[in-house]
Amino acid sequence: MTERASQIAAFLARHGLDGAKREPLAGDASARRYERVTTPDGGTVILVDTPAPAEDLAPFIAIGATLDRLGFSVPAILAAEVEAGIALQEDFGDGTLTRLLNAGEEARPLYELATDVLVELHRRFPVEEAARLDLPLYDAALFTRQVALFADVYMPAATGRPLSDKDRADFETAWNAVVPGACAGPQSLLLRDYHVDNVMRLPRPGLRAAGLIDYQSAGLGPVAYDLVSLLEDARRDLPAGLEGVLLDRYRAAFPDRDGDAFRRSYAVLGAIRHTRIAAIFVRLALQRRRGYLLHLPRVWRLLEGQLAKPELAPVADWFARHLPPGTRAELVVPEPD
Repeated sequence: MTERASQIAAFLARHGLDGAKREPLAGDASARRYERVTTPDGGTVILVDTPAPAEDLAPFIAIGATLDRLGFSVPAILAAEVEAGIALQEDFGDGTLTRLLNAGEEARPLYELATDVLVELHRRFPVEEAARLDLPLYDAALFTRQVALFADVYMPAATGRPLSDKDRADFETAWNAVVPGACAGPQSLLLRDYHVDNVMRLPRPGLRAAGLIDYQSAGLGPVAYDLVSLLEDARRDLPAGLEGVLLDRYRAAFPDRDGDAFRRSYAVLGAIRHTRIAAIFVRLALQRRRGYLLHLPRVWRLLEGQLAKPELAPVADWFARHLPPGTRAELVVPEPD
């Protein structure tokens, strides 16, 4: 038994779960692990094993407490040893919106529920709460640093060589020309990975029917970010026309806001997210997790849809010069041995 396995076993024993049945759950692109643990009374809880408690588990607990206080459904923390990066949390079951959609449920009601959660979150979250929680600020500087992953990881895989210093500087300049305006509007709690894999349907009334998970990287940022994350999903196509319907639903909830400014923010933040995700998928492929490359054509389709908009002109010009259409998904990613 490894040292970590012994640490987890001791944690479970301290909470009355010595020798309990444990079932690994499917993970995501992070280093976190989850297990479903059967309790003595036949119920289940979720074991959370995270290797970075200071950056991960502690904010998850603090942000979850705030979301719960604001009226949203988050998993209750049943026990935690934050310094060790281990916790037990309420089991929300398996009903992610992804699984419900895959099982044939109608998409529109599920996406409307997820959209309405963002509407209410952006109404209810007090911006001053961000300081108390010590949340990161998702501002132009942070987004520009994050999108640089594309220059560092994707471009060498696409061209077989690192970007020159000048080309990398031009990449940053192009983004700096468009990102600040996208961050200038209303701000709220930005959940960061808000999509149908991270929303669950629960047998609860109203918005509490949406169970929220995976919000440990939340911060304060522009309101359009989570909506574009939901509606332009890197791993799932929405039914034709639904994105526009849901955008209208969200915007109708805030009639006094500048609709054109929101549209521009949505486009730029979408481009940022798609560009960074393309780089993350390549990085995962280089770590022998090549399954993510299956989603690259969708990511490029979404990104190119945003690059075609006038607010992205400087970035689109950089892509046209350094990675023209037709070459963008041609990658040098070694096959695993």
